Parts: sequence; C-alpha cells; structure tokens
Amino acid sequence: MLRHFNLMITGKTKLLGVIGYPIEHTLSPTMHNAAIAQMGLDYVYLPLPVPPDRLDAAIAGFAAVGVVGFSVTIPHKQAILPFLSEITPEARAVGAVNTVWRTEQGWKGTNTDVSGFLSPLRAYDNWSDRAAVVLGNGGAARAVVAGLTQLGCRELHVVGRTPEKLEAFARSWEKSTLDVQFETHDWDELPNLMSVANLLVNTTPVVMSPQVDRSPVEPELFDKLPPNSIAYDLIYTPNPTQF
Repeated sequence: MLRHFNLMITGKTKLLGVIGYPIEHTLSPTMHNAAIAQMGLDYVYLPLPVPPDRLDAAIAGFAAVGVVGFSVTIPHKQAILPFLSEITPEARAVGAVNTVWRTEQGWKGTNTDVSGFLSPLRAYDNWSDRAAVVLGNGGAARAVVAGLTQLGCRELHVVGRTPEKLEAFARSWEKSTLDVQFETHDWDELPNLMSVANLLVNTTPVVMSPQVDRSPVEPELFDKLPPNSIAYDLIYTPNPTQF
C-alpha cells in the first residue's frame, strides 16, 4: 500500500487523471486528490501526458486498464470529441470537452469550463455595455466565447495568429445551439483592439512552462486598455504569469 495525498492506495483504488501536453505544470492532481481524500473516496488522480499524435492509443489504453474518468486540457479539448460515444448539451454547444467519464456505452464528455470561466465575472454588472477581446482560438477559447455570449457582451473579438485556424474557428460555430456573434482578427490588429477591450482574456499557452518569461501581449500595449478594464488569464501557473 502507498500513502499519497492522505489517500490509501490499494489494489481496489480506481484511477482518474488529466490528459494534456505538456502536463507538468498542472495543479489538478493536487486539487482533486485533496478533494478525494476529504470525501473519503477510493480514487487516485494522476497527470497523464498524452502527445497529440498518441491520443487514439491513449484512449484505447485507458479503456483497457479501467480508467474511470479524466479531465482534458490543452491541446485535446476538441480532438477528444471523435472518441466519445456521447457528449452533454453543454459540451455540444461549446464544441469542446474538458471532463470525460466511462459508461457502459463508452466514454461520455461534458464541459465545465464555461461555468468556471464565468464564476468571477458574474460579480460585475452591465456586460451589455462592454467589449471583450479573446486571445487564441483553441478549445479554451470556445468556452470563453460561449461564456461571453451568455453574459451578453456588446462586442466580442477573437484574435489569432493563423488565418486558417481563425477561419475554421468561426465556421465551427455555424451548427452550435448558441447564437454566437464575434469578429475575428489577425494578431497584428491587436494594438488597435486594446482601446476597446473592457475585458482581455488570454486563452493561449504562451505564458506556460517552458515559456514562463513570455507574454502574448507586449507590456506597453496594456497602457491602451480603457479605465477599469479586466485582464483575465486562463493560465494559472506560474502565478502570476507575465500576462
């Protein structure tokens, strides 16, 4: 037997984890194992590094060894969809999944990123008078766009570095059950957008290890933000990030 996070790990302990790449920065095992220990459950939650080109093999392996569920982070939140037998309406609306569990019919996925993203923003009123700028166009950006649509922002702008990915991001919302309206912009347009950004959200991994000394936004551009603007970084480690 092995004691870890105050958990008693035995041959009956069920396996959970988080998949991503890179994954070394994650604090998810610390949070989840603390919760598991507090609740007295016989589970353990581990970091599971899965390169993008090995996702199919990893999913098959999880089923083979009896993994009962896992969290999903960069870069798999959209790539995981074809491997799921069912996704919840919330995940279907967003087009991305961050939580997966095993059922008798196969893997089922949902998305809790939207509610998590919105939680600290609900304290602020009058979002209909505010504009938001989202940096990035991956799976995390999808949750942010869905959340900002729910808030009813006056304007919504999505900024990306690759025109083809930006175009695909815009097209991907055509079948969503959400009425999503936003404009896409190349990265070189960001300086002009800063002056309207009441909310600036970073969904890119630029500030993560091994790029902890970088920021997706040049420091001098922050001076262009309107008064009382909010800069919101989805990356939580290092704390604080350069952004």
